[in-house]
Amino acid sequence: MARFLILLLLLTLILVGLPLAGVALAGKPLAPYLEFPPGSVTVVHAAFSWWAFAGTALLVAVAVLPFVSRMVRARGSIEASPPPSTRFPWWGWLAVIYLSIVWLLAWSRFSWFAPVQSFTFGLLWLGYIVIVNALTWKRTGRCMLTHRPVTLLALFPASAAFWWFFEYLNRFVQNWHYVGVGTLGPWEYFWQATLPFATVLPAVLGTRELLASYPGLSAGLEHAWSFGVVHSKRLAWAVLIVSAAGLAAVGVWPNALFSLLWLAPLASITALQVIAGEASILDGPARGDWREIWQVAVAGLVCGFFWELWNYKSLAHWEYSVPFVQRFELFHMPILGYSGYLPFGLECLAVAKLLDIAWKKKGRE
Repeated sequence: MARFLILLLLLTLILVGLPLAGVALAGKPLAPYLEFPPGSVTVVHAAFSWWAFAGTALLVAVAVLPFVSRMVRARGSIEASPPPSTRFPWWGWLAVIYLSIVWLLAWSRFSWFAPVQSFTFGLLWLGYIVIVNALTWKRTGRCMLTHRPVTLLALFPASAAFWWFFEYLNRFVQNWHYVGVGTLGPWEYFWQATLPFATVLPAVLGTRELLASYPGLSAGLEHAWSFGVVHSKRLAWAVLIVSAAGLAAVGVWPNALFSLLWLAPLASITALQVIAGEASILDGPARGDWREIWQVAVAGLVCGFFWELWNYKSLAHWEYSVPFVQRFELFHMPILGYSGYLPFGLECLAVAKLLDIAWKKKGRE
């Protein structure tokens, strides 16, 4: 537990303190970054650029195609999957009915439902989480909800804190903003936001467990590229220094460095885990096993699709201002913005492994 608290303190100083220190050193006023609820718009976003769009698309393709190619080549060697272990559970069907009703209410504007209309987004995700667990249970006979309920429940408060950090970091780049929350006071804003924020980790990690039950979705990645060097503490220190510098600079050059919103926290968490000798998302790649990495990245993308879908017609919702690539929207998200959900999935896994440091010390599931 002491090691977990030390890592958590270091991460807080790096991830929260450095962006604020960077804008302070640049001579910018700190007040807009500390407003709650956030309101001031201080970033003038760069216009759309075909060069940036093409370059980003090429970068995403270079990152993803090796995985897809390897899985395609391995398709012929996949052994037939065993039949699902049991029927879809009754509680899963209840969640399907519940989600259908909440979805209807979320996208409607019934006057009698107005007092709770703003809470529907989080309620949708509670239904999604149960359904994903039910599908996993149907295929494997196990899921977090039935076999690790304490772990699942613990993910909710951890998830709320996790996403509040990204809300804080977004103040330095302002890539998204909320519509329909202008009249909320600080406490109203906090509680209405915390419920959906609390569902992020349970949704992504539950989706990864479901994807892992389909061998074909990660075939050929169990014996892929091995990089033992990723466990080098010297390399980890270098990555930590670079990511820390990036976090300090993100508020100074928000258009050029906005992608560090997703990459720098992931790099910082993983580097500290390697330095401390703890489990990290790099353990699999170090021995050539990329299945977990791929599964959780795709899980992030799957959840990202549903986040954007359900956000589209919600009363209180977010909209985007992404520099250089703000075009060709699917729902409110520019199409290339969905690529950010791939590293975000890794971020969720990195946080889960960080929580395991404290969790396993207590001998709990």
